[in-house]
Amino acid sequence: MSVALMWEAKAAEGRGGELLEWARAQELTAPPLRRETFRAPGDRVLVITWWDAAYDADLPELPTPDAELVSRPVHRWRFERLEG
Repeated sequence: MSVALMWEAKAAEGRGGELLEWARAQELTAPPLRRETFRAPGDRVLVITWWDAAYDADLPELPTPDAELVSRPVHRWRFERLEG
């Protein structure tokens, strides 16, 4: 089964570049099958990691950045891949 973990944060005013650098620098305790990083207007950063694991598996996730770097709590979602 494939599982995708999504991590999304909105930077504090004017700190979008710092948040993006911070997210890219975070290492996970185990390597995912794939990892992609995105940015969007409003200084939002999204990281998606893909894993070959059960939906409820204990998987490493990006941590929460320091409070002064973000303007709201981090959002996290977990999805399972569906075939055909």
